[in-house]
Amino acid sequence: MIDGGLLDSGLRLERRRVPLGVIGVIYEARPNVTVDVASLCLKTGNAVILRGGKETHRTNAATVRVIQKALKACGLPEAAVQAIDNPDRSLVNEMLRMDKYIDMLIPRGGAGLHKLCREQSTIPVITGGIGVCHIFVDSSAEIAPALKVIVNAKTQRPSTCNTVETLLVHQDIAERFLPVLSQQMAESGVTLHGDERVMQIMKGPAKRIPLKPEELDNEFLSLDLNVVMVMNIDHAINHIREHGTQHSDAILTCDMHNAARFVNEVDSAAVYVNASTRFTDGGQFGLGAEVAVSTQKLHARGPMGLEALTTYKWIGFGDGTIRA
Repeated sequence: MIDGGLLDSGLRLERRRVPLGVIGVIYEARPNVTVDVASLCLKTGNAVILRGGKETHRTNAATVRVIQKALKACGLPEAAVQAIDNPDRSLVNEMLRMDKYIDMLIPRGGAGLHKLCREQSTIPVITGGIGVCHIFVDSSAEIAPALKVIVNAKTQRPSTCNTVETLLVHQDIAERFLPVLSQQMAESGVTLHGDERVMQIMKGPAKRIPLKPEELDNEFLSLDLNVVMVMNIDHAINHIREHGTQHSDAILTCDMHNAARFVNEVDSAAVYVNASTRFTDGGQFGLGAEVAVSTQKLHARGPMGLEALTTYKWIGFGDGTIRA
């Protein structure tokens, strides 16, 4: 039970958490998702239909067989966890139209997969996982801690959706900050993509190449980092609104007024003050395993743990109780 109470009418009302029903998950190339998603769905009382990528379809099928064997041994329905092990891509299009059988669809993969699901699915879709994440280095930022955060956000695991892709640097700190950034990024093997103003200032040993405008809207998923100079916090926030994916964005600052503005005005699933974007993760948030990171506002937002795989229903208890 979530909450409840006795109404003036004499009706005792409860709000109870219940499973969503049947969850469909389409994912690419990561067999660990099979175990993570199956475990979360079973824990929350949901059934799940899994469609992994062709690269790992045999591994996924073998894993599901083990799970089904364990379910049978425990007296639970084997069909609670199912996998589409045929790699034929046309089956994905069929799955997207199975709204009679599937209650929610979660795609985990690249932008193309998410676009396909949004446009073709007749099932409610939870989208996310596309992370054009930003860090804004404010004029008051302390350089050493800022560099530590940026290195972590870019290099710890660059292929993840919570990795920083664009660094926004306040023009008032650029002369002091960009040369030491170049030194640090050279040591970390990061290639810097700079706009014209940045390239004039960012002297140092790091590999530098001119920034292409389209790169501001895409994930690198590699040791590459856009560096853009901004005039002020308004410029930074507007840049994030234009190019961000509402995943994870951060500000590095000693000005708590600017920190508060950034938190309030950047409309992302996770917003950080003086911390790495890499924290956007179910395990790091204390949620345990996650099925995805949602960047939309309905039905879930951010890392999706157990609670995000449930909804609720209202239960009323009476004694011949009628509405007046």
